[in-house]
Amino acid sequence: MVNNGCLCCTVRGDLVKMLLELVKKKQDKFDHIVIETTGLAKPGPVIETFCTDELVSRYVKLDGVVTLVDSKHAMQHLNEVKPRFVVNEAVEQVAYADRIIMNKIDLVSPEELEQLTQKIKRINAMAQVKLTKFGSVDIDFVLGVGGYDLDRIDSQVEANTCSGDHKHEAQHEHHKGHDHLHHHHHDHVHDSAVSSVSIVSEGLLDLDEVDDWLERLIEEKGDDLYRMKGVLSVNGYDQRYVFQGVHSTLDGCPGKAWGSDEQRINKLVFIGKNLDETALRKGFKGCLI
Repeated sequence: MVNNGCLCCTVRGDLVKMLLELVKKKQDKFDHIVIETTGLAKPGPVIETFCTDELVSRYVKLDGVVTLVDSKHAMQHLNEVKPRFVVNEAVEQVAYADRIIMNKIDLVSPEELEQLTQKIKRINAMAQVKLTKFGSVDIDFVLGVGGYDLDRIDSQVEANTCSGDHKHEAQHEHHKGHDHLHHHHHDHVHDSAVSSVSIVSEGLLDLDEVDDWLERLIEEKGDDLYRMKGVLSVNGYDQRYVFQGVHSTLDGCPGKAWGSDEQRINKLVFIGKNLDETALRKGFKGCLI
């Protein structure tokens, strides 16, 4: 137990200390370490602990973030209007998730469930969603997620961009070069600023330009960028280039090779606050050769 279960930024030092103690005592005896936070915890600082602390990242790898949603009461919390500059914790917990478990679906009508599902998809088009009662899900859904594993980014982004046809309000713009950008909108002005943007496009990219673009992006908008993942077709590379990031932390490397007859498609997903669709599309196009 860490400070009554609170894992906000003020007690990240306690989290680091506890993880390192576990590693020291039982390093070879763990398959997984499950961290359960309070309902008001902010996921960002916890995630960044694994990404930025050198000692922790040397011994422990973040597998993924799983968010449990109470289908009966979630819409009330997702729509709650917070004071200015105060983040809606429920929205953030959905936005950061790699897997979302929508529990208590037996307590809502089919119409309410559909509305909640689409609300969640608008916030986070990246996460896999499971509908359930009594919290019953296969263990494989919550362990072995690989949400921060670059070797698995390709299949994750493939699934995310292919599942973008859910029935919600979205803009589907078709441009030259088969550049499709999907901006998943909210229907509120307050924390509905948290949304997903997907870019799917043919074309070869200049890796130096991509690096410059993403570095500028996280420098200017890092606080608002919750998650980003991508699979890129880079000039001069026979392999995919994969990347993933959280706020100002960015990691990328060559992935598996493109097939000889495979169409080389760039696929990127961004989740965050106040995402500028036009600027993201312009920045991406500026990297095309």
